Amino acid sequence: MSYYLKERMWLVYTIFAALSWGIWGILTKFISADTGPFATHFMFTIGALFTLPLVIRRCKIKEANIKGIIFGVCAGIIVVLGNVSVYQSFKMGGQAAIVIPFTNLYPLVTILVALAVFKEKLTPLNVLGIFIVVPAIIIMSGQSEILRDPLHFFRNAGAKSWLIFAFISLILFGLYSASQKVIAGNLTASWSYISFIISSVLVSITFIAFGVVDFHFQQKNFWFGSSAGFLDGLGVLAVFSAYRAGGKASKVSTVAATLQQVFTVSLALVFLNERINLISFTGIVMAIIGTYLLSTGQRIIKSKN
Repeated sequence: MSYYLKERMWLVYTIFAALSWGIWGILTKFISADTGPFATHFMFTIGALFTLPLVIRRCKIKEANIKGIIFGVCAGIIVVLGNVSVYQSFKMGGQAAIVIPFTNLYPLVTILVALAVFKEKLTPLNVLGIFIVVPAIIIMSGQSEILRDPLHFFRNAGAKSWLIFAFISLILFGLYSASQKVIAGNLTASWSYISFIISSVLVSITFIAFGVVDFHFQQKNFWFGSSAGFLDGLGVLAVFSAYRAGGKASKVSTVAATLQQVFTVSLALVFLNERINLISFTGIVMAIIGTYLLSTGQRIIKSKN
């Protein structure tokens, strides 16, 4: 049993990341209508700082790799810009029902990088799992029209500026997800996470310096936003731990993105009084099946952490 658990420890971390991001998605919905993107990131940064006590005592100076930290900070800036690009897409007229499922396809970019750059290999069952979870992500995001009639979907979307920003976010999220494997290969999970926090703080300071952060937000929005940032940070830390446990980029990113949708939909039923229909239920079932197929055939990669 211990061997089985050790072999799939990457999956345990990935499921925890998906749960954290699922709750993050619910909390974000409470503030998205009243708070701008720059103020939202500021709140996320404040919340993420409260996760530092969980990792700071594990950071040993001798394990610090300056090049790895610099690379981690640069990669962190990439994902922050991806978040801002999503909010910019909303600001320019993009509907959440279209933007969110579109950007949630970022694991496709990660998979391409993993296969081309990292030379990862997938079993036939893993490939089948990918072909199952990608439609599941779209279905659970509430935009199954893209599967039924993709030409009509993109024809309605048109070549508009909001779609360009959504596409930029998709690329940035995919690249960051792939870069996490490289970061985790050069740093411990704790130092990898520290580099992410540094990038988030630097971007927040830049936003404040340029005067784009509107501090006139409600107190409840601040608590929701900072709590969401805390959970977002835990999710990032869990993903770094998944890679340190030997998780493949093509699997970790796909499983995390898929199960995040499962948790978000499930939590929305409880806390937002939303109802689940047959299509959403089908998406959840597909996500579970696809996740199982992706979790098979994982090799153990020993780490020093």
